[in-house]
Amino acid sequence: MFHADQIREWQRRIALEDDEIAYRELFVVFYKPLLQFAFSFVRSHETAEEIVSDVFINIWEKRRQLEAIQRLKVYLYVATKNRSLKYLLKQQKQAAVTIDDLLVEPESQYHNPEQLMVTAEMLQRIEAAINGLPPRCKAIFKLVREDGLKYKEIAEILNVSVKTIDNQLAIALTKIANTIKVTFRKTPR
Repeated sequence: MFHADQIREWQRRIALEDDEIAYRELFVVFYKPLLQFAFSFVRSHETAEEIVSDVFINIWEKRRQLEAIQRLKVYLYVATKNRSLKYLLKQQKQAAVTIDDLLVEPESQYHNPEQLMVTAEMLQRIEAAINGLPPRCKAIFKLVREDGLKYKEIAEILNVSVKTIDNQLAIALTKIANTIKVTFRKTPR
């Protein structure tokens, strides 16, 4: 994920200079993670694409106010969550969605050298362990490990406490470690 300073620079360029290149860069970086996040609510790829597209259209239409947003990454996730919930309410599929109802599919593509060394068998065991997690653990694990969000950001997005994030991630890591017989170190956030 990109450093906060780079995101802030894109924000500034979009808001003050109508910079379409910065807008496209922001879109490319956040589209796929937001698409997966929206899909976890609406469970339809087409609808998730529409929701994320609407979020980005709204960003461009209100670009003059963009610089006032303190943490754009959190803003994008919250906007995606809110649009997803609004869609669900409009469709009368559910009155509300809890984090336990989320369908999260972990990514299988790993990009850092340490993860590339993992054997295919180990990768399958890890994926099976992640897929076997309870929905809340799986969602939090994905947001921390794959989307690179901080505990505080996830707490804001999911409307839970930072302690809940910490506890759920500890549960997830313990279950994964027990499944694949590996010891994980907890990384500070």
